[in-house]
Amino acid sequence: MHSKPRIFTLSSLLVLVSCFVHAQEKANEYLIEGIPGFIEELMEEWDVPGLAVAIVKDGEVILSQGFGFRDVEQKLGVTPDTLFAIGSTTKAFTSLAVGMLVDEGKLEWDEPVINYLKDFRLQDEYATAHLTPRDLVTHRSGLPRHDLMWYGSPFDRKELYKRLRYLEFSAEPRVATQYNNLMFMTTGYLVGRISGGTWEEFIKGRIFDPLGMERSNFSVTVSQRDSDFAQPYVRRDEKITKVPFRSLDSIGPAGSINSSISEMSRWLLLHINKGKVGETQLVSEATISLTHSPQVVLPAGASKELPMTSYGMGWVIQPYRGHLLVWHNGGIDGFYSFIGFLPYDNLGIVILTNRSGNPLPEIISRRIFDREGSLEEIDWNARFIEQRDKARAAQEQAEGEKDTRRKEGTSPSHALADYVGSYEHKGYGVVEVALDGDKLTAAVNGMTAGLEHFHYDVFRTKHALLDGLKIRFNLDVNGEIESLSTQLQQGVDDIIFNRLPDTSALADDMLKKIAGEYDYMGMIATIELRENGELVAIVPGQGTFVLVLYRGTEFELQGVDGVSVEFKFDDDGNVTEAVVYQPDGTFIAKRVE
Repeated sequence: MHSKPRIFTLSSLLVLVSCFVHAQEKANEYLIEGIPGFIEELMEEWDVPGLAVAIVKDGEVILSQGFGFRDVEQKLGVTPDTLFAIGSTTKAFTSLAVGMLVDEGKLEWDEPVINYLKDFRLQDEYATAHLTPRDLVTHRSGLPRHDLMWYGSPFDRKELYKRLRYLEFSAEPRVATQYNNLMFMTTGYLVGRISGGTWEEFIKGRIFDPLGMERSNFSVTVSQRDSDFAQPYVRRDEKITKVPFRSLDSIGPAGSINSSISEMSRWLLLHINKGKVGETQLVSEATISLTHSPQVVLPAGASKELPMTSYGMGWVIQPYRGHLLVWHNGGIDGFYSFIGFLPYDNLGIVILTNRSGNPLPEIISRRIFDREGSLEEIDWNARFIEQRDKARAAQEQAEGEKDTRRKEGTSPSHALADYVGSYEHKGYGVVEVALDGDKLTAAVNGMTAGLEHFHYDVFRTKHALLDGLKIRFNLDVNGEIESLSTQLQQGVDDIIFNRLPDTSALADDMLKKIAGEYDYMGMIATIELRENGELVAIVPGQGTFVLVLYRGTEFELQGVDGVSVEFKFDDDGNVTEAVVYQPDGTFIAKRVE
């Protein structure tokens, strides 16, 4: 016998739909039940002034709420529209921008960067010739962080890009995974050059505008002109302290975006919806899925719930208790953020806070993820407290042991005034050593640290951010102070800053010594000092170029990208040759007597 087909009436279908909607609403209620109170309790425990959280589920925002204060002093509350610095969660915007250009056939993930940026130069020749956009956004370039090269630096993006060639590598390309902001900055620089504008213009026109992210911006200067923005805070000396905003304009593609949970939830939905906004496919599904796919292996997870870790393109990929988790965090002075989603569960969360170095985003998000999987909730707060206490104990032990190798009873080899001067590394820039009363200070990138004598010609920094660095002053064979060196980057040799000559002497007598004729690849080029003090290079068949002082005795050719000339002096102060740096190589022009 055959059973009769079951016939659904309109009313029965409506009942089924109603039951489904009701079940979905109940599930969503369970996800966020008690979460506001949980957040408020944690904020007090971890000294977090302000926090905003948005949760999206099945294409809808089911929670969007601000907590605490965006401005403690003025007692201004956080709203869903409060702007926070999102830090390194910016990186996903940059990698997606590359993907959009790949979709258009303007870039290839695995084509060497130098094929697009002819002036791309790194210290490692193989890396210069072979690194690709994929390498840049997956932290496998071989270049370690070198963060103090850009942090607080006066250099703009183009200048940072030009200085990459002076940074030492710590690994071969594609051998190790080393988180690197400078490579993401370079990626953004590439996006601007290929698109014919800037990275900021591309992100705004191709991502912000289609998503309706009208108040999201690229500079803390812009954020502070808004009517609803968060102030930055840190925990220092056992209390919460407001700190100055940190500009990330020069390193922008790695971390400069400021946004709110109301707008970041739209960015989150774009990823959960596989590149679609409404009915528009903003970026191909294949490309956005690629950015979420493992590209490199990271160190193993810290717990059995997060047993392994990989990095995609601006995203970290991990299994979390049987669920695929795609996420990234971001931290910069006074701010910490988190964005993550479970793609197979259509669940995502974005959390923005205005206090550096707090674990609330991880604690809160993992409670939500536990509920999504109907899992037994783990007390992540207790685990983070345990980690914090262990870290503090380790730090206290390290503080007690840091002077064990100090040689007592020693003194500097020179009078303190002899150490005063400007010291330069071609990548990092200039360290200014000055005398403040009877103490030396060292200033770099707008940060001035006191120098405490440690032993011999070694001094130790005293500073909130640069505390404990050992700075060694180095002598030449004549006993004169010729450089200083310090460990600014793990995995490479100490960074050496060479003492600069007196710039006033360069402006007068030394310019006259530079003037003359040089044998440049068989041609006689003339360096001429004009009456107005302008130094020019006259190259037969190529024209006359104004030389603009770049640093030390190196000059750039005005209006010519990627070309500079450095004049070398002998011990008697006479010019012996000119080193010409060009995109296709380095050439020597000998002085013609």
